[in-house]
Amino acid sequence: MKLSFPVSPIVRNIFLATAIPLTFLGMKPKPDSRPNIIVILADDLGFSDLGCYGGEIHTPNLDRIARQGIQFKQFYNISRCCPTRASLLTGLYNHDAGIGDMTTPQNDEGYKGYLGKNTVTLAEVLKDAGYHTAMAGKWHVSNTIVQKNNAEQLKWLHHQTSHPLFSPLEQYPTNRGFEKFYGTIWGVVDYFDPFSLVEGTTPVASVPKGYYHTDAINDKAAGYIREFSKADKPFFLYVAQNAPHWPVQALPEDIEKYKDTYKIGWEAIRKARYRKMAILGIIDSTKTKLSDRNPADISWADNPNKEYDARVMAVHAAMVDRMDQGIGRILKALEQTGEIDNTIIVFLSDNGASAESSEGYGPGFDRPGETRDGRPISYSRKKDIMPGPQTTFFSIGQNWANVANTPFRLWKYQSFEGGIHTPMIVSWPKGIKNKGSKTDQIGHVMDFMATFIEVADAKYPNEYHGNKITPLEGQSLAPIFKGKELAVDRPLFNEHEGSKYVRFQNWKLVVAGADKNWRLFNMNNDKSETNNLAAQYPDKVAALSKLWDDWAIKHHVLPKP
Repeated sequence: MKLSFPVSPIVRNIFLATAIPLTFLGMKPKPDSRPNIIVILADDLGFSDLGCYGGEIHTPNLDRIARQGIQFKQFYNISRCCPTRASLLTGLYNHDAGIGDMTTPQNDEGYKGYLGKNTVTLAEVLKDAGYHTAMAGKWHVSNTIVQKNNAEQLKWLHHQTSHPLFSPLEQYPTNRGFEKFYGTIWGVVDYFDPFSLVEGTTPVASVPKGYYHTDAINDKAAGYIREFSKADKPFFLYVAQNAPHWPVQALPEDIEKYKDTYKIGWEAIRKARYRKMAILGIIDSTKTKLSDRNPADISWADNPNKEYDARVMAVHAAMVDRMDQGIGRILKALEQTGEIDNTIIVFLSDNGASAESSEGYGPGFDRPGETRDGRPISYSRKKDIMPGPQTTFFSIGQNWANVANTPFRLWKYQSFEGGIHTPMIVSWPKGIKNKGSKTDQIGHVMDFMATFIEVADAKYPNEYHGNKITPLEGQSLAPIFKGKELAVDRPLFNEHEGSKYVRFQNWKLVVAGADKNWRLFNMNNDKSETNNLAAQYPDKVAALSKLWDDWAIKHHVLPKP
């Protein structure tokens, strides 16, 4: 113990011998000077959805974070929700973390469907380093427990029956390093009455009138900040938003803001975003073309469902807007507690916008068929019911997903840039040198573990609770905070349900979409992947594909028969 005030040798020896805290004398010890860390993860947010990344959606709080920090122009995720979360939380490629696909267990080391015992989470590492830890939002990295048949499962989804566990208890956030947790264990939710909602490990039996899940997540996060700020040590907070993942459900007052915005159609909005991105410096239009739309996409002029489609994107925008409002309350809590200057805030998305047609799924597994009070939920494909309320389970579809991911091709779960390229902002008033800057340096979600270990003076263990831990894969991004270049020039890889890529230096080899052949792109002058050079450079294809094959074997990528 170091005493920071003059005392006699006798008193000093008493303190050193008995370790009596200074608070015993009514004196507050010197606070821990390490930064607080907040990670805010959006769900299915497109690369260009935020105002500071070119979008027309009103996001003043995230725009403010960007002005006070650094915007990344080349940051990568794992192309889908569970795998990205696994990589972000562990600092490993997702297959090494046990979630090569989704949360259904498979008989293969890389596809267990939960975070394996060979992993440690950010919360476990930072908690051991003296941090308070808490999480609010979507977990979705544990095996899902389902009922014996669909009828029983639907009763559970409709809140007509209750069961104590949504996944094995040892896989809950509070058993993976988080002192506190409020949120959903599963993925898809009804925003007005979410399934699998728990506080700690206790199911939340009912929600109050007027409940909206995005508000609840952000308000809970703000409450954690106010609680932890009273302590003499820093905190780590993981805020995993469900928004704007389908179903597109939003509050009427937020939808009203955008009721006319999208009536000009998807081509016009996409071109406007592209122009704004170039003006903001998010893209260099000489190196990043506006990619062609999917050949199956219809023109707005030929669209017979303009009213519905303008509305569905308005609801998506409303969901992003409401998320930003909640992030504003998080910022306010940091300001009011005096914590904002020494808090690292990270914001990103788990993958690109989704082209999934949730309307065709219908009830079952994690999708309810009716509300708690018995109103039927529509999954209609006819576009005859307007989206937005609790009684609809609709999605934006591929036309608007293509807009959300401007200027890139394709979308969620694909390895083209539209699936794996995330907006990423880092703010740290006390620790970032070039505030308001943008960087072309390449980062990846697995880099957060190494980054936070460095800034928090923590340690990544070789063993944890008697289990051997897989060596850390990510690299620290902390030099970028100081205006420096990263030292390591490394390849990056991905695989998800047959879509895959390897990127090394300026070259990217990728399989995505219906074409299962390798395609080669020069990312220095073709970031939107419009010019396939595979036939022109067969040696480069061979070399990069060999890199990918070696990586796949090392990281348990392909399930064994």
